[in-house]
Amino acid sequence: MFDIGFAELLIIGVVSLLVIGPERLPGAVRTVSLWLGRFKRSFNEIRQEIEQELHNDAILQDLKKTSEQVQQEANQVRDSLRSAAESLDDNGGNRIAPPSSKTQVADNRPTQPASDN
Repeated sequence: MFDIGFAELLIIGVVSLLVIGPERLPGAVRTVSLWLGRFKRSFNEIRQEIEQELHNDAILQDLKKTSEQVQQEANQVRDSLRSAAESLDDNGGNRIAPPSSKTQVADNRPTQPASDN
């Protein structure tokens, strides 16, 4: 990220020792390191959230694409079934009637001849 070498760190250390003083320098270093740690954690959390959102968007786009493909395939099947049904109807085939709300159940019991008593 930053291109800071050993010489620059040494100059920063000497200047901070002169400005802050040797008594307060260890506390200042601790405070700066705590703030840097918090900044890094916050940055990593934000980065992870952004990556998660991008991942979610990619999954959503894949789902939309798959949904469109399924819809197209369903339309193709529906159209082929309609054309097959129309060709059967044009060829004199019996058209299948839609089921009515009142269905009749056939009585499949064998009939017995009437007895002469």
